[in-house]
This record gives sequence, structure tokens and C-alpha cells, in this order.
Amino acid sequence: MKNFLLLIWLVVIFSCTKKEPFKNNSFYDKAKVCLTTNNSDSAFYYFNMAKNEYFKINDSIGTAKSLVNMAIIQSDHGDFYGAIETSLEANRHLKKKQDSIVSSTLASSYNCIAIASHFLKDYHNAIDYHFKALKYSNDIKNKLVYYNNIGDVLITLGDYKSAEKYLEKAIQTKEIDNYSRALNNLAKAKYLENRNYNPLPEFNKALEIRKKQNLSQGQNSSYETLSSYYLDKDKKLSLEYAQKMLKEAIQNNSPDDQITALKRIIRLDPKNYFRNFIKLDSISDRVHTLRNKHKSQFAMVRYDVAQKDAENQRLISQDLIKSAGISALILLLLGTTYWYIKRQKQLKQEKEIEVKNTQLEMSKKVHDVVANGLYHMMIDVQNNPEMDKTKILNDIEKMYEESRDISHENIAEKDFAPRFINMITSYSSEEQRVLPVSYKESIWENIPYNTQLELYYIIREILVNMKKHSKAKLASVKFEKNDKNLIIRYTDNGVGIADLEQQKGTGIHNTENRIESIGGDITFEKNPTGGLIIEITIPIQSKYV
Repeated sequence: MKNFLLLIWLVVIFSCTKKEPFKNNSFYDKAKVCLTTNNSDSAFYYFNMAKNEYFKINDSIGTAKSLVNMAIIQSDHGDFYGAIETSLEANRHLKKKQDSIVSSTLASSYNCIAIASHFLKDYHNAIDYHFKALKYSNDIKNKLVYYNNIGDVLITLGDYKSAEKYLEKAIQTKEIDNYSRALNNLAKAKYLENRNYNPLPEFNKALEIRKKQNLSQGQNSSYETLSSYYLDKDKKLSLEYAQKMLKEAIQNNSPDDQITALKRIIRLDPKNYFRNFIKLDSISDRVHTLRNKHKSQFAMVRYDVAQKDAENQRLISQDLIKSAGISALILLLLGTTYWYIKRQKQLKQEKEIEVKNTQLEMSKKVHDVVANGLYHMMIDVQNNPEMDKTKILNDIEKMYEESRDISHENIAEKDFAPRFINMITSYSSEEQRVLPVSYKESIWENIPYNTQLELYYIIREILVNMKKHSKAKLASVKFEKNDKNLIIRYTDNGVGIADLEQQKGTGIHNTENRIESIGGDITFEKNPTGGLIIEITIPIQSKYV
């Protein structure tokens, strides 16, 4: 569905090239330039400024067009509720007039709402708004796009017969990318309606078109379709197409498609479950974090601009008070009311973002406690085959208690110091020696328990990665403490990390975030004698603790 968003851009930008009954202002022109350079954040800011300028001169069409473009940017960055709210605000400015430019703007607005609703799995509303877009559209090219969008939602709803009807119309398009999309969807609808139908010729034709035209996101869709088709016929072939989808999605930087591909791969490739699960978890974290960042950013842009407008109104009001006291007072009250309403909306959005960030933090904790804890237990059993059942059951009970209490405040453990060193030594085997150096139980004095626990998970994550990837024969974890800092230095003689900068943003980035959350610092460097060196520094008296 990500491809639909590109189509909306074409609708709005195309409409801007026609002779318009509203006058472009400098902010609107700057926003369009930003769109051509893919600088959507700046485009959103300037469209917001343009919207305010149009509103001041009662230009309802200019106001609405600015808002629709803002909504599209929000939807494109995953702020779907915000996109719907902004589109509905745009529509309220278009009720009194009916002409071609108003109709095309309404069509774009309704299509944006439909796409956001589809992403939110509100399929019936998505259908309704796609039909509204179709009703107001006065361009045949856009109508053919809307037919395809309607067919795609109907497939999701399981109404394959109706989907075929609209996709037969969509396939009449002359634009090659829209044609390949409609062809792929039409074949899918026919096959789902009649399992005896062979859709492969159309699937492969659509894929070849997308390859030839270098439509990378379209290739994602084709590989997903083929993987789904072979899912209950040839699992090996289904896995191959899912892997092709993942590779293509990585190349064209489509995190949503990477998530879809990894979910399918995890299902079909159980032997590599943990490796693929960690990839999926990392990408999901990045997507959630990025979308929350954009939601907050868009909300703050609108709030900041509104605040500046309110301040300007206040200054104007001061001048007016000198010449017309009562009129100036009314303007000031209006400005204050306007700011208050916007501020209330902003506070509500900030609260929603706070809740979602809390959920994201809980997801990371589950990964630390359950996934790495389970792998640690597997290594412990592997390195100590004679381990008695009581020890195993105690470890399982400990992991259960940690996962059960994950949402509660941490309570310091009396046996944390020995548990920490036992965790490190459990990774040592005849093939891989792991040596703790200068470790004393007293080293944890004056270190808050939440910091101790974070370090436990961080060191365990480092040792898990050592076990999986480093091929090291020898590793050491050295502890040093002075009046100001606790320093933990990990060293191994493995293969190291070929390109440290390129690895940023995956596991290394997550580890850096954890260290930063407790006020510490972490560095990664190559071992001159081969392998990897990681140094963690935690201040004894940190403002974060």
C-alpha cells in the first residue's frame, strides 16, 4: 500500500500546475520545492505556514490545499490518525464552494483518508472514502488509480467478485506502473475467487514489468504475492520469494515490507528463528520509534507555528489597544482562545506518544529478559551437560519472575553480584573461554539497582553476540572502579566487526541507547591483534540515576 502514497503526491502536485483560482504565496512555493527534493519535514512546515497565511485572507481553497498536502506527508510518515484529522480539517474549508479545483482537492483528501484508514485496518471506512474520492475526481487517470485502490481493499475484505469488477476498469490505464499494480491485483482476485485459476502468467508478467521499469516497491509487492501463492503449495519456493522480498525491501529502504517479509521467513524457516526474530525486533523498534518521532514532530510544528501566530496577534493587539481599546481586547481574546484549543490538542497528542513510547520500552524489556534469557539458558545447558534439574528449574523460575514483574519497579536482589559473575562464566566452554578480570562483589556499591540490571542485560547481549557471531577463542570482561566511574572493558580475539559505522542502527545502536538511558558511555573499536574491544563507562554519581 505504500505505493498509493506516491500516487497521491502526483494528484496534488499535478493539480498545482494548473491555473488555480487562488494565489500562491511564498510559503506554498517553498513547500513545493521541498517536495521535489524529498525534504518532507521542511515541506510540512512551509505548508503549515502557507495554510495560516491563506486562512488570514479568507482563501478557503488555498487553506484546504495546504492542509491536504500536510495530511499526505503525515500519512506517508505513519501518522495515520493525524493525517485523517488534518484531511477532515481541509474538507471543512471546501463546503461552500463547488468547482473543478475544489473537487480535485476533495478527491485527494478523501483518498488520503482512505489510505490512512486502510493502514489502520478500518477497511469499511477505507472503501467509503475511496468511493468519495472517485465521486469528486474529475481526472480519468486518477479515477483508474482509485479503482485499483478500491479493488485492493475489497480483496482484503474477501469480496473477490466485486474486486474483479473494479480492477478490470483499473487495468485500462496507460501508465505502466499503475498497469502492473492492477494486473497483479486482478490476478490475485481471480485466483482467490477460483482456486483452479492459474494466476502465475499475470503475476510473472507484473513482476517482469516492475523489474524492467526498476519499480522497486512494486517488486516488493510481486514477491509478497508469489510467496503467498506458494505458501500452501511449495514452502521452499514460498520462502525463496519471501527472502527476495526482504532483499529488495532492504535495498529500497522499505521497513514495513521488511517486517512483512521477515514474518513470513520466520514462519517458513524455523531453524533460523532466533536470528530472524532479532532482525524483526530491531526493525520494528526502529519503525515505531521513527513514527512516534514524526507524530511528535508534526504536532510540535503545528503548535510552534500557532504559538508564533498567537504572539504576533498579541503584539498587534497592543498597537490596536492604543487606538481602539475594545477591538484590541477582542482580538487578544480570540488569539488566546485559538492558542488554548491548539495547546489542548497538542497535550492530548503528547500523552498518546508517551503511552506508545512506554509500550515500545516494554517491548525492548521483553526482548532483553525473554529472548536473551532463553538463549543464555541454552548456552548454559550446552556448556554444562551435567547440570542438574534443580539448577535448570531455578533458572527457568528466575526468568519467569523477571518476565512476570517486568512492568513493576525493580527490587534489588541480594544475590545479584554472584548471579552477574555466574552469567559471565556460563558462556565459557572448552571451545570459547570467557574470563572475568578484577571482579569483586563490592564493585556494585553506590551503583543503583536499575543501573546494575541494565548492565546485566547489556553484558549478556554482548556475550550472546560473541557466542553467535565472533568465532572468538578467548574473551575477557574486565572491571575497574574509581571515585568517579565504573568501567567495564570487553575484549575478544574473534573476527570483529568489519564496518563499525555501517553496523550503527542495528544491535549496536540499541545498546548505545540503553547505555545513554543510565547516563553512561560506550565505545566500539577494533582490537589491534584481531577481534573487538567494547568499553562501557558508567558515572558513579549520574544525573540520570
